[in-house]
Amino acid sequence: MEKAKVYFTEEITPEALQKIYHALGVTLRGKVAVKISTGEPGGHNFLQPALIAPLVQELNGTIVECNTAYEGRRNTSAAHWQTMKDHGFTAIAPCDLMDEEGEIALPITGGKRLKENFVGKNLQNYDSMLMLSHFKGHPMAGLGGALKNMSIGVASAHGKQWIHTSGSGETSFEALMKADHVGFLESMADADQSVMAYMGAKNIVYINVANRLSVDCDCCEHPAEPEMMDIGIFASLDPVAVDQACVDAVYASKDPGKAALIERMESRQGVRTIEAAGELNLGTRAYEVIKI
Repeated sequence: MEKAKVYFTEEITPEALQKIYHALGVTLRGKVAVKISTGEPGGHNFLQPALIAPLVQELNGTIVECNTAYEGRRNTSAAHWQTMKDHGFTAIAPCDLMDEEGEIALPITGGKRLKENFVGKNLQNYDSMLMLSHFKGHPMAGLGGALKNMSIGVASAHGKQWIHTSGSGETSFEALMKADHVGFLESMADADQSVMAYMGAKNIVYINVANRLSVDCDCCEHPAEPEMMDIGIFASLDPVAVDQACVDAVYASKDPGKAALIERMESRQGVRTIEAAGELNLGTRAYEVIKI
């Protein structure tokens, strides 16, 4: 497989976000879903509406999300809609909780752990998707970028439990916390395969914003403050390459504050999801960076 192209800019502004999307040289067709994390209340590291609004509006995009599988203020549709409003997303674009009215099952071909994935029912209403991800650490997955956003993020609340427990069928939060860790990481890659097959790989583009680089995810109510400086924006047509480029940029940073994020990624074996996605031929870990 030839090297993937990963576009990069150190500038993190609305204008830079639009510019890097244009650099990809593609046009998302039809009804466009923009998959973000709306962020757990109490946190403040999620991608801010002011940053993403111009690009979302240029695409006539709909911001899409699914409910969470843990207790908080996004685990019911009513609470999640209030959070989206409070965080400013409903003011910039139409929003859609894709699993508010149920889920659909997507088949997984040749997966490592799963044979099906459960996603928000309303995914079927979209023709293309911008996977707009905040790259950062994660308490369980080690890191979160395009691959996690496309797997856990697009999964229904039930689907999230399914991925976390490698399809065991157990639904308790205790089972989720005790599930096989590597199984969880590989199950995310399996889920990615199903979403890409359903949407069509050419109908999804990936942008990772590597700012506010906390060791914790936007799903955390009180995330740790970042210890390293912002890196920039990465974009690619390849989800494996864009996540790998972000990981490599953390390691290559001259900022000593990177140690905390590296420890979080390594202690949770975060790169395993990237490896597994590569093994499933969802993309390549070999890439070239094109600065814009």
